[in-house]
Amino acid sequence: MPIYTELNKGKVPVKIYTDEIEYDAISQLINVSQLPFIHSHIAAMPDVHCGKGATIGSIIPTKGAIIPAAVGVDIGCGMQAVRLGIKRRDLPKDLGKLRKSIEKLVPIGFTMNEPANAHKRACKELDDRLDAILKKHPELMKMVKNLPQTWVCQMGTLGGGNHFIEICYDQDDHVWVMLHTGSRGLGNAMGRYFMSLAKNNMPKDVRLPSKDLAYFSEGTQLFNDYVETVTWAQDYARTNRDVIMREVLSVVDKSFSYHQSKHSIIDCHHNYVTVEEHFGEKIFVTRKGAIRAENGDIGIIPGSMGAKSFIVEGLGNAESFNSCSHGAGRKMSRSKAKRSFTRKDLEAQTKGIECRKDKEVLDEIPSAYKNIDSVMEKQTDLVKVLHTLKQVVCIKG
Repeated sequence: MPIYTELNKGKVPVKIYTDEIEYDAISQLINVSQLPFIHSHIAAMPDVHCGKGATIGSIIPTKGAIIPAAVGVDIGCGMQAVRLGIKRRDLPKDLGKLRKSIEKLVPIGFTMNEPANAHKRACKELDDRLDAILKKHPELMKMVKNLPQTWVCQMGTLGGGNHFIEICYDQDDHVWVMLHTGSRGLGNAMGRYFMSLAKNNMPKDVRLPSKDLAYFSEGTQLFNDYVETVTWAQDYARTNRDVIMREVLSVVDKSFSYHQSKHSIIDCHHNYVTVEEHFGEKIFVTRKGAIRAENGDIGIIPGSMGAKSFIVEGLGNAESFNSCSHGAGRKMSRSKAKRSFTRKDLEAQTKGIECRKDKEVLDEIPSAYKNIDSVMEKQTDLVKVLHTLKQVVCIKG
C-alpha cells in the first residue's frame, strides 16, 4: 500500500503519498494550506519536491481564486505517446542515425524553426486568440524578443531542460514514441508576467504566508485575463506536442515501415489549471507536476533518462483529486547534479541508450531523480500500470 502522511498545520490538511520529501517542500505545502480559499485539502504526489513559488508534485484545489505561481511558468507542459505497429526487432541497427535525423528535423534547446517552416497552419487559430490577449496586456510584447515571430517559430520545437523525445519498447517488445514539452518561451513569459501582476495587485490588507502565493480572485478582470491566457498557453503546448509528434513519426517512417496502432495518441498536461467537481463542488484544480487520473484515464509517467517509464490507467482516487505523479521527481538540483557527477557517471548510467552523453546534459543524469520504481509503488491506489517502457533512444534539449 502507498505511504500516506497527513499534516495538519494549516487551515486544511496536506495529504502526502510518500516519505521522501524535503523540509522546504513541506514548508511550501503548509504555506499553501494556510490560504482561506483551499477546498478540502492539499494532495502531494510521490514525486513531490520543492519548486519555484509552489511545490512540484502537488494538487491545489481552490474556490474563487487561482494562484499563478502554482501553475508556474511552463504552462501546459506535458507528455505525449503513441504505440507503433512494430516490435523491437524491427528497429534499425543504427540508432545513432535515427537520433540525429530526429534532431535535424525537430529543433532542440534554444534553436527555433525557420519562419517559412514554422507550422503557421497550426498557429492560425492560436494567433487570433493571442492578439486579443496582447491588446489587453501589451507589456507582454516587451518580455519576448520579436514576439510575433518568435512564438510561431517555436512551434514544433522541443526546448531544453528535462524536455525530451524518446523511442521505447514495452514489456511485449512493442515500440513507442514518447515526448515531453510545453508552451515554450511565450508560455514562460506569460507565467512570469501574471505572477508579477498578482503580487503587485494584492490588497494591502491581505497577509500571505509567502509572497509567491499571490492570487487572482474570481470575478475580477485580472482573473478573467489570466484564465484566458493560461488556456491559450495550454492549447499552444498541446499543439506543440502534436506538431513534434508528426515530425518524429515522419522520420521514423523513413527509417523503417511502421503502422500506428489502433490506439489513439495519449496526451496529458501536468502543469495546468482546470475546472472539475470534487467533494460535491465545482472548483479550480491546479496540478503542478501531476496528471489527471480519473477512473479510466490513460496517462504517462516518465522516469529519468536511462530508467523506465509507464503508461498507466487512472483509478479515480478521490483523496488525490483523481491525480497521480507526473514522473520520478528531482531529488537533486541541477547545479548540485553538475557538481556531484562526471561525464563518466552519465555514460555509465545511460549505458545501452542512444543519447547525448556530454556535460551539457549532466544535470539530467538519472541519479539526480528519485527512483521511479519506488515512486510507482507509492501510488498503487492512484493508478494501475498498463505498459512498462524502456528507452533505446533519448533526445534531450
